[in-house]
Amino acid sequence: MSTLLIERQGAVETWTLNDPATRNALSDAVVDGLLQACARASTDDSLRIVVLTGAGGAFCAGGSLGGFASLIGQPLQDGQSDPLLTMNRSFGDLLHALSALPQLLVCRVDGAAMGGGFGLVCCADHVVATTRSVLGTPEVTLGLPPAQIAPFVWQRLGESAARQCLLQGLSYTAAQALQVGLVNEVIEEDSDAAWQQTLTRLMRAAPGAVASTKQLLRQLRGPVPDLRDAAAQAFAQGLRSAEAAQGLAAFARKQPAPWTLSGKDSA
Repeated sequence: MSTLLIERQGAVETWTLNDPATRNALSDAVVDGLLQACARASTDDSLRIVVLTGAGGAFCAGGSLGGFASLIGQPLQDGQSDPLLTMNRSFGDLLHALSALPQLLVCRVDGAAMGGGFGLVCCADHVVATTRSVLGTPEVTLGLPPAQIAPFVWQRLGESAARQCLLQGLSYTAAQALQVGLVNEVIEEDSDAAWQQTLTRLMRAAPGAVASTKQLLRQLRGPVPDLRDAAAQAFAQGLRSAEAAQGLAAFARKQPAPWTLSGKDSA
C-alpha cells in the first residue's frame, strides 16, 4: 500500500496522505514522496491547484519516529553523527517546498492535524476544515520543541497567537481555528457540494496571475525564516533528552507528564 496517493483531475492534483493506521503520520517515505511531488509540481505549468489531504478520517497526526524510537532519551555519543538531524531537516525542506509552490495549495483537513500536520496546514494558501477537525501543537506538553513548524506557525498566525499556540501546546476546534485565521472555511465532513463550490471559486483565479501574486507576497512579507539546521538541532537534542522520554512515556500511558502541576500543587 502506498502511503502517498497522487491523483490528477484536469488542472487539480490531490495529494493524499494514506496511512490511516498511524493517522497519516509523516514517515520518511511520506516526506520523500511529498518532496518529489513538490519538485515536479514546481515546473508544471498545466497544474493550477494542489490539494493536500489525508485518508481515513484524519489529516495528519504529525511526525513519525519510526525506527528512531530507541533514541528517545538517549544522549548522543561523542563523535557520533545523529540520524535525527537528517530526518528532521528533510521535514523542514518539505515545509519550505510547499510554501514555495507556484500553484494554489489547498489543505482539506478532516479530523486531526497535529504537530507536523499543523505545520503543513500553515503552508497552505487556503484551508478547508470539517466540523470535526482538531488542529494542535502538543509538542511542548510532550517535552519536545515544535522546531521546524515554528516559523510557519509564526507567519500564519502572527507572533502573539503563535507564541500562545506553540508555548502552551494548544489545540483548536475547527470553529476556533477559523476565528484565529488558521482555517479559511469550515464545512461538514460529508459536504462534497461545499467542497466543489470551493474548488470552482478557486479556479476563477488565472494560474499565471496566482504564481506572480504569490511571488510578490513572498517579497512583501519576506521569506520564511530559514531555521532548518537550528530546528533540526533543537529537535534532535529535545528528543534525546530525559524530558522527552518522560513526556512521551506519560502520553503513551495516558497519564500527566511529571512536570504537570495540578491545581492543588500549584496553589
